This record gives sequence, C-alpha cells and structure tokens, in this order.
Amino acid sequence: MAAFENVTVETKANVYFDGKVTSRTVRFADGTHKTLGIMMPGEYEFGTDTVEVMEIQAGDLDVLLPGSSEWTTIRGTGQFTVPAHAKFQLKVRSVTDYICSYLAE
Repeated sequence: MAAFENVTVETKANVYFDGKVTSRTVRFADGTHKTLGIMMPGEYEFGTDTVEVMEIQAGDLDVLLPGSSEWTTIRGTGQFTVPAHAKFQLKVRSVTDYICSYLAE
C-alpha cells in the first residue's frame, strides 16, 4: 500500500534501542492502528501484546519467530506474523523500512 487516507498520525515518535528503531503511530477511523518505522542495522528482540503483522517495505534482515529454530531472511520486501504475547528476534543488516499492523486477539 503506497498511502493511507483519512487517518490521524501521532506526531510523537516511538523510540527504541537508543534511537536505532523508531516509528510513528497511524490511527484509522475504525479504531485500528499501525506503526510506520525505520530500523537501523543491529540485533533486536521485541515482545507483542497482540498479533502483529510486519510488512517490510525495504531492507535486509533475518527474523526468528517464536517456536522456530530457523531464521528467515527477508531481502527487499516481505512479511511475517507474530502471535500475541510472544517475543521475536531480528538481525537487521541494512536500514529497514516497515509497517506494523496490530490485530485483535
């Protein structure tokens, strides 16, 4: 998706890992929200409260999903889903542009 229409963007940034991961929250009229962000190269672990769908718009990274022992590589674009109340790991090799959608449990 190239653009979102009829949304509210929260101007305060979400900043993680000393500024190496940042995002902005976009709220939709139906009450749902997404974050649009950038990850700098590094290794990160995130936890989820709800189901999250990560859409990689551009980048080069590996992801280790909960319950998996094998890393999945994404180069360019890709997508993965993380269950609620879980942790996942990322090894980001280049600046990565992403959209994270938060789904109801």
